[in-house]
Amino acid sequence: MGRETGKGEMTKLVIFDIDGTIVNAYDAIQDSINYSLKSFGYKKVSSLVVRRSVGLGDRNFVTRFVAPEDVERVLLCYRCRHKSDLLYRSYVMPGTKKVLAALKRKGMTLAIVSNRPRKFSLILLKHLGLRKYFNVIACAKDKSELKPKPKMFLKILKRLKIGRKEALYIGDMAIDVRAGRRAGIRTVAIAGGSSFKSELKRESPYRIITKISEIIPLL
Repeated sequence: MGRETGKGEMTKLVIFDIDGTIVNAYDAIQDSINYSLKSFGYKKVSSLVVRRSVGLGDRNFVTRFVAPEDVERVLLCYRCRHKSDLLYRSYVMPGTKKVLAALKRKGMTLAIVSNRPRKFSLILLKHLGLRKYFNVIACAKDKSELKPKPKMFLKILKRLKIGRKEALYIGDMAIDVRAGRRAGIRTVAIAGGSSFKSELKRESPYRIITKISEIIPLL
């Protein structure tokens, strides 16, 4: 099952980013990084700095704030703390569960592509009751898979035997739009996440939306 794209193809697969798209975990990330920074004598960072610094994996995130010789220790501290912060300081973006349920009823295959480590992605999705909606969860294993590289998308398409034109991707960052374009997948940018709307526009996504329910008419 699926919906026509307007060029004879059918949308069979909808891929989602996690942070800033279907989940808001910025408070959890801020609590974890500030706890870790304070533990090693570094200054805390603001919510805006956190929001603008995420998206390229937790190692790259931590590297922004500490000296090279402290990266491994601070990263370990961050990961230990983050397991609990995710459970208390994250929530599902409004309307997300209704949209996911509606897509499943339409017979869509749903997937996740995220730069967040798989361990924490699963903790988050299970805790918030979202895991059951997704057929495939792809998380970057190393820097060769980090978005905006298209590797994770191409693996999913191959695994599911679905064509690029039969897929749609939704993400909140400029790197999401770039990754979708490199994978040859129509990409919808959702404003209000880590990238400013002006940054999203510069990447020329298929559409820019302000709330997740707006993807339904696009299918």
